[in-house]
Amino acid sequence: MASKVIMPKLSPTMEEGQIARWLKKEGDKVSMGEPLAEIDTDKATMEMQALSNGVLRKILVGEGESAPLGQLIGIIGEPDEDIASLLSEAPAKEAPTPAVQPTPSTTEPVAQSAAPQPRDTLTAAPADNGAGGRLIVSPLAARMAADAGIDLRSLQGSGPGGRIIKRDIESAMTQRPATGKPALRVVEGRQQQPVVAGASTYHDEPSSEIRRTIARRLVTSIGPVPHFFLTTEIEMDRAAEMRRGINSLDPDLKISINDIIIKVTAAALMQHPQVNASFQDKSVRYYDHADIGVAVAIEDGLITPVIRGADQKPLSQIADEVRELAERAKSRKLKPEEYTGATFSVSNLGMFGINEFTAIINPPEGGILAIGAMTAQPVVRDGEVVVRQMMRATMSCDHRLIDGATGAKFLQTFKKMLENPLYLVV
Repeated sequence: MASKVIMPKLSPTMEEGQIARWLKKEGDKVSMGEPLAEIDTDKATMEMQALSNGVLRKILVGEGESAPLGQLIGIIGEPDEDIASLLSEAPAKEAPTPAVQPTPSTTEPVAQSAAPQPRDTLTAAPADNGAGGRLIVSPLAARMAADAGIDLRSLQGSGPGGRIIKRDIESAMTQRPATGKPALRVVEGRQQQPVVAGASTYHDEPSSEIRRTIARRLVTSIGPVPHFFLTTEIEMDRAAEMRRGINSLDPDLKISINDIIIKVTAAALMQHPQVNASFQDKSVRYYDHADIGVAVAIEDGLITPVIRGADQKPLSQIADEVRELAERAKSRKLKPEEYTGATFSVSNLGMFGINEFTAIINPPEGGILAIGAMTAQPVVRDGEVVVRQMMRATMSCDHRLIDGATGAKFLQTFKKMLENPLYLVV
């Protein structure tokens, strides 16, 4: 008997999923428990397993397309089985509409024109595949084409519904030189700027589930959560010296400044439990341990793997966990329990040369620290101007939980520990 393949719930916060890749194609045999497709959830890419035996008769949601939880995305059945009744349950798809329509006077893209034409007779080149419809391109293929300078309009997609996918770009790269850049005019041996007239052409790419989730969560944070911000400047020479000393003891130890910041944050939270808390509708929840979310930039946005019980772990263990979780976050292999449920977060942009910034709280956490770059600056110590490694840290506070004085006292403790890291061992 034919069975439905529906969009499964693969993470606690997942509301819809995006098909990253079908691991089987129509007509392939599948067995119960066998990986059927890769699904982009709100934070990771996870495998969806087949729940029945048979043949993958129909794929209803193509690669790069999204579906809400519980929607029919495929059908498994016997080769000769009638699946018309199940097909009737599939939601109707909207007909594609052209992204830009050319005027009757435009017969060639602007970049191919040999000479300028009057502006009122030019329009942007239509973003279609030669058949009048808009391009259907997977996000990965679009990025590869942009990097290689390949004109997507010159390709015929081999994916479901004519979708241009990774292998189409790879094939185009091996068959011919990259194209798609504006033609340049040569006048008297000199290369001139490309001829550009009219509005720019464009193409739409489906946003990833991670990016959509970030958008939804930011709306539920910066608006409903009353933020205020506190900034302090910290002398980091002793912390940097401690890091060098620890790493010199063992070549396998690779402690970073960020690892020390995570440890100090956890220790400070234990002294200020009102900061290690979250606001509930009718109560305030205080956490017994510091589970620190560490912001990691990935291709589609930001994810915060969690260091559980960071207040109880040594620096070496925190460093190992941060490296391992960051690597799996970038390959989108994190489990839901590894990126949810933090009690406080740390976001560090210092490695990008950012001196100071403010971060948005990740609900329901009560706060987040934004860490800037550590730079050598002249400061006054004991009446003399000396050079010190200085760093700015800005704390975003949920005002429903944390008052100004409460946040300031937490930052005082955080600053004291970073400037005198021996406090970690007393």
